Amino acid sequence: MKTFLSIALLVLIATGCKNNTNPEVKTVEIGTSSVKKELDPNATYAKTQFTVSGMTCAIGCAASIEKKIATMEGVKFAKVDFDKKLAMVEYDVAKVTPANLETTVTKIANIYTVSNMETVTAFHKNTSNGDSKKVCEPGCKKECCANHTPTEKKIVCKPDCKEACCLKKSV
Repeated sequence: MKTFLSIALLVLIATGCKNNTNPEVKTVEIGTSSVKKELDPNATYAKTQFTVSGMTCAIGCAASIEKKIATMEGVKFAKVDFDKKLAMVEYDVAKVTPANLETTVTKIANIYTVSNMETVTAFHKNTSNGDSKKVCEPGCKKECCANHTPTEKKIVCKPDCKEACCLKKSV
């Protein structure tokens, strides 16, 4: 009997103490917050987009930034695109400022930085190569608008062009 119990105990210990760990799988919802907010129909809304650097993943980083911005009082719409490192936000100008948006993003984690913040009339659509480009106004003769090929109908500005003739829109 003692031998049988000893063997059973050894088998139990040998099979029960495996160091085989399986990773824990967690499901995280990445959509914007489902919190219903009252939006002022008489408010003046502005659209801004900016680059967010420091994100390492779509589920953790981009989704948490998007959710945090979306739950801000006065924010009508928020979308963070991890692949393009781009945040697009529509907000009530009486309740939110671009500085508030930047502070909110950088407070989530100290690795996130905001750059290239600009107010837009519409969120930029992507070009075939994934970039949005500045397009010069017709007839612009500035040096920064000379970057084009003869077959192009639109003159594409150089990326660092700051002239008024360069309008930020997709080509």
